[in-house]
Amino acid sequence: VQLQASGGGLVQAGGSLRLSCAASGRTFSNYAAGWFRQAPGKEREFVGAINRIAYSTDYADSVKGRFTISRDNAKNTVYLQMNSLKPEDTAVYYCAAHPSGAWTLLVGVDDYDYWGQGTQVTVSS
Repeated sequence: VQLQASGGGLVQAGGSLRLSCAASGRTFSNYAAGWFRQAPGKEREFVGAINRIAYSTDYADSVKGRFTISRDNAKNTVYLQMNSLKPEDTAVYYCAAHPSGAWTLLVGVDDYDYWGQGTQVTVSS
């Protein structure tokens, strides 16, 4: 499966952005999906995950209550709605996918085989 992330940009603290990740090449509903981010000089870290059938989600503690992951399997797309953004949310955001069981949530970088190219999110103070 090929993944194309979009929707990043520059936003002031307290603002919102919605990232999208469009999948192609395979039946996307067979894949668990997630979002990760990587700030300069830091390791890539987990942000949110969603299972194949979109009934379950998981989030990093740092984004709980502010970010929402969702997916539309009919559109082969996974989303990350980011509200109340903070300067520490500044990073390159990556979407990821991996074939899995219907209820599986994957939260580790090494859990995923397929990655998008990343989209830059910059939050100014």
